[in-house]
Parts: sequence; structure tokens; C-alpha cells
Amino acid sequence: MSGLSEPRAVKLFAGVIFAEGDLLESLQAELERRFGPVELQSQVFGFDATGYYRDEMGKKLNRIFYAFRDLIDPGTIVDVKLAANEIEHAFVSEGNRTVNIDPGYLDFYKLILVSGKFLGHKIYLGKGVYADPTLYYDKGWKPYDWGFPDFKGGTYYEFFTQVRAAYKARIRELEH
Repeated sequence: MSGLSEPRAVKLFAGVIFAEGDLLESLQAELERRFGPVELQSQVFGFDATGYYRDEMGKKLNRIFYAFRDLIDPGTIVDVKLAANEIEHAFVSEGNRTVNIDPGYLDFYKLILVSGKFLGHKIYLGKGVYADPTLYYDKGWKPYDWGFPDFKGGTYYEFFTQVRAAYKARIRELEH
């Protein structure tokens, strides 16, 4: 019988899809209130990988990523997703979302997004939340076959490499 082990802490991040840039300051403040200080922030990327959000949020969408300073226990990611949903609801305007928040985490080897949507490759975590293995690290980021088109294209790899480096530095701090 194999022994059970506690997981190593992971680096929390959130990807945000939005149409209006003027809400980012208040959104970041709310994310930091819930998840701690932002350590790294990506550039704003145009988001046209899917039309899924257009009817609700508009045609010209963008995406930005925030990586948080504090590491988390990966077992808490379900609560992070539920909190992200609450934040989305706080930013609803005229019955429509103005932001879509996709939290996730990374460690040395992988990047996991969490979602409320089921697909065959996703792993159920509880409370309606699924883990979506999105990228893995092997001398650079690599997508899984089922990955989202914008993640598969490599656009975000440079940012997530910076996040991984910050994670590695924090782990070294904590373990020495």
C-alpha cells in the first residue's frame, strides 16, 4: 500500500475575459481582496478564440491574467472558483456578465484551469467544479490535444513561464 502525502503548494492565477478596460482597476482590487496581492500581471491580449461569450459580453473581447503572490493548497481551488463566480456576479450589468474569471493554478509540471463546465477530460473536484488540465511543462509549455485554442497557440507561454519562475523562487524560499 502506498502512503498518502500532502500536496506541495501551488501558484494561483486568474484569467479574465472582459470587454471594457475601465473596470480592471476595481476588478483587480476585488481579486486581491479575495486572493491576496497580485504578483504578476500579463499584458492585455485580444480574445477571439471562441464566440462563446460574444452574445453576453460583446464582440471585442480581451483577456488578462493575474498571478497572485501567495501560494495555495491545491485542495482549496474549488473554493477559489466559487469565490470567482461571486466576483463575476458582482460585476453583472443589465443582467449580463461584464467579466468571465477563469481561476487556475500551476506548479513545476502543469497548469490547471477550473471550470463549472463538464467535458470528458475534466476531473470532478466537488461543488460543481471541474479541473481542466490545460498545459504541461516539459522544457517549455505544451498543450494537451483538448486544450483551448488560445492556450494551444502559445500566446500565453511567455507569461506563464514568468509565473513558473516566480513559483520556483517562492518554493525555494519556503523550503530553505
